[in-house]
Amino acid sequence: MTVVALVGTQWGDEGKGKITDVLASRADVVARYQGGNNAGHTVVVGDHTYKLHLIPSGILYEGTTCLIGNGVVVDPQVLCEEIDYLNRGGISTANLYVSERAHVIMPYHRALDKLEEARRTLPIGTTGRGIGPAYVDKYMRIGVRMLDLRSRESLDHAIDQALPFKNQILQNVYGHPGFTKEELVDEYWAYAKTIVPLLADTSLLIHQA
Repeated sequence: MTVVALVGTQWGDEGKGKITDVLASRADVVARYQGGNNAGHTVVVGDHTYKLHLIPSGILYEGTTCLIGNGVVVDPQVLCEEIDYLNRGGISTANLYVSERAHVIMPYHRALDKLEEARRTLPIGTTGRGIGPAYVDKYMRIGVRMLDLRSRESLDHAIDQALPFKNQILQNVYGHPGFTKEELVDEYWAYAKTIVPLLADTSLLIHQA
């Protein structure tokens, strides 16, 4: 099995997406291993232009398996929007798989990202999409994972592990009202119908490729 790894060695915008597109047309598997929807890549296939932030551009090539690995932090809303966007354009997402261990970006991650950026005297230029705060939860082992979308009970439990802590920070440090568990469970459970069929052990799929 021949493997090509594409790694950015600057602060982004090195042109990774364009190179990935060139290689993807000849690849059996295209796997994204980290990051989130802060990235963006525009791909032109024939007369059509596609703009994606989360799904690997290999999805545009029939027969190419696309993986979103467990190192990626996934915003379910963005994932569902991109799936709908591709399907409406006649692009199948049948070969898309998402790691069940990938962590989920929550509304409190986006709020923390934007509030901390506003607090800084020297802003770092974050996209405000919650990428960094989601990784904090991953490393603290309190994050919601994609597999938690398999049942409403597991989603409720996972959110309950993180939300009280996050609300304390939002309310006491930033003066934000915080979020309720009920609103988050309702919103994210609505994404489960689209996302759960895509969940897989992506590490195993890579080893089997």
